[in-house]
Amino acid sequence: MATITNHMPTSELQALDAAHHMHPFTHGVGLGAKGARVITRADGVWLTDSDGHRILDGMAGLWCVNIGYGRKELAQVAARQMEELPFYNTFFQTTHVPAIALSQKLAELAPEGFNQVFFAGSGSEANDTNLRMVRTYWAEKGQPDRNIVISRWNAYHGSSVGSGSLGGMKGMHMQGGLPIPNIHHIDQPNWWAEGGDMTPEEFGLERARQLEAAIEELGPDRVAAFIAEPVQGAGGVIVPPETYWPEIQRIVDKYGILLIADEVICGFGRTGN
Repeated sequence: MATITNHMPTSELQALDAAHHMHPFTHGVGLGAKGARVITRADGVWLTDSDGHRILDGMAGLWCVNIGYGRKELAQVAARQMEELPFYNTFFQTTHVPAIALSQKLAELAPEGFNQVFFAGSGSEANDTNLRMVRTYWAEKGQPDRNIVISRWNAYHGSSVGSGSLGGMKGMHMQGGLPIPNIHHIDQPNWWAEGGDMTPEEFGLERARQLEAAIEELGPDRVAAFIAEPVQGAGGVIVPPETYWPEIQRIVDKYGILLIADEVICGFGRTGN
């Protein structure tokens, strides 16, 4: 049992949580009766709860704690920045040194051709922005009717109205009348669950070619973009067959549509590169 910071008893914390805190993707009444696990500390890859139990954080927070918890150097630079300039927006023809420096560093690290950065606070916010950017891009090029975005069933692109529509989680679509108009879904490349008698190579091509069929059905002059996770995360950590992405690239190149790679979960070295 690890040493824990002084706090209220777990049962009292759980009662307050149940009374006032709404959890995402959670049945509130059921969790309130059970009591949420209260996390109080973290170090490296380990979490500690309010009862002192040590837990391996195998999912890295919500897929986002790439470098582990308790990094003192991050706390130090964060404290220094909070004292110097804790916040300023970049809406009104302004910028600041951290935004400039991070943009430059990200462009340096990213593959060739990725040279400009738009900052967002979450994957949901980023994909809502992607939806607007894609449609604005085609409108600026004189093709405002090119506004359909194709996605995949069982994809996860966020939980706001726009990003939840882009995603293919049917349970989410039942909440609030999603998806919004001009979002079209095709099948996911999950060979383990849906491959049947096909080899992975055959299945990868079949699922990729659903994109081409959808483009032809909807009209090449109407389709703006295809959005997909290189590795599906929330859908089950699904790695597509090796034939899938090269065929997707051929199709988007053939029809001149934009490709949105949603790498919130698998980008920046998480898959080994």
